[in-house]
Amino acid sequence: MANKLPLSDEALDLVARRFAVLAEPMRLRLIHALFAGEKNVNSLVEELEGTQANVSRHLQTLTQAHILARRKQGLQVFYSIADPSILKLCELVCGSLEKQLTKQAGVFR
Repeated sequence: MANKLPLSDEALDLVARRFAVLAEPMRLRLIHALFAGEKNVNSLVEELEGTQANVSRHLQTLTQAHILARRKQGLQVFYSIADPSILKLCELVCGSLEKQLTKQAGVFR
């Protein structure tokens, strides 16, 4: 956010809501599972070993937040990543955590 105009309270509220959507481990697992491409609900339920109801609820939240896209084909529903910036955000956060943990591990050597 450096070198940009200050964000309004409304803008900061939107940012906070976006992070709140991502603050759920199952939602992050779903996003990670979709990095490889589109999958249907049954595949996601099986891969993540969740219940149909729980996975569907989280998929709905991510879709409403415009992070995932939803496509229906017959009786099946397919999900994919709608916001490509989410990939960059995940890479940034994971990379930062990896560096931090590597640095911490070095302290104990």
